[in-house]
Amino acid sequence: MKNVLVIGSTGQIGSELTRKLRREISGGQVVAGYIPGAEPKGDLLAGGPAEIADVRDAARLAAVVDQYQIDTIYNLAALLSAVAEKKPLLAWDIQMNGLLNILEVAREKKVAVFTPSSIGSFGPETPRIDTPQDTIQRPRSMYGVTKVATELLSDYYFHKYGVDTRSVRFPGLISHVTLPGGGTTDYAVEVYYAAVKGETFVCPIAPGTYMDMMYMPDALKAAVEIMEADPARLIHRNSFNIASMSFDPEMLFAKIRETIPSLQVCYEVDPVRQAIAESWPDRMDDSCARAEWDWKPSYDLDAMTTDMIAHLKERFGK
Repeated sequence: MKNVLVIGSTGQIGSELTRKLRREISGGQVVAGYIPGAEPKGDLLAGGPAEIADVRDAARLAAVVDQYQIDTIYNLAALLSAVAEKKPLLAWDIQMNGLLNILEVAREKKVAVFTPSSIGSFGPETPRIDTPQDTIQRPRSMYGVTKVATELLSDYYFHKYGVDTRSVRFPGLISHVTLPGGGTTDYAVEVYYAAVKGETFVCPIAPGTYMDMMYMPDALKAAVEIMEADPARLIHRNSFNIASMSFDPEMLFAKIRETIPSLQVCYEVDPVRQAIAESWPDRMDDSCARAEWDWKPSYDLDAMTTDMIAHLKERFGK
């Protein structure tokens, strides 16, 4: 990777990935792609070029690719799971019609494409424990449907046209930098903020509901490493299971209370998010990612909790 376009650069993943790539790529440019109303600010704007890059505008995408001689696109444009259930047609338009535009530009311009998938691509018939790399995927949410279709369409463009498409299935992502926006796993971020601020946390997910989670530094590492991996080793492409930890709300709250014993929690279960969570795996098997491109996470629940609390206390002056 030399010249990279990050679409969705102001979102939860994109804002941190853009900064990471700008730190690590020398001799090239990392373009922060955004849509009007979600413009980059601060160091994200000052740190490099920024351009409007709406996935539904193929001509604009092609112009940005030409202008900056882009060789790699990170396509992070998506509505998260809970939001997508409220706006399913918009979710389809962004995540499918938008992807098709990107893949066509990539085909014409010889550009590599990363479009993340998710644990949301699985459904209630999927094995929940050690979910295999290759298994049944029958999601019951619009978010999940678009993720399965994303995997298939990306593979199609690789096999049909030779487009270098690659992807990982992200678990729920936890970050101290940017709050998520409408995902089923968001509770696992929000509770850290509540704990540090001394607020009672209202949990929308029921106790006993296990889901795969990952600390953002590991997610960013995976997004970079998969695009730098030796293509000769890749048996799979779209999309690799990656995993680092699995827990339910009670396990997470207990771990936080080891540092902040005053954490107060009550439950108001959101039936939409709960139904989505119950259709997802408890724990994915990521052995293919480990074998094909040496994936290995750096954070477990202990290490993540220590780092999250330290950074949030610094931010909020606690």
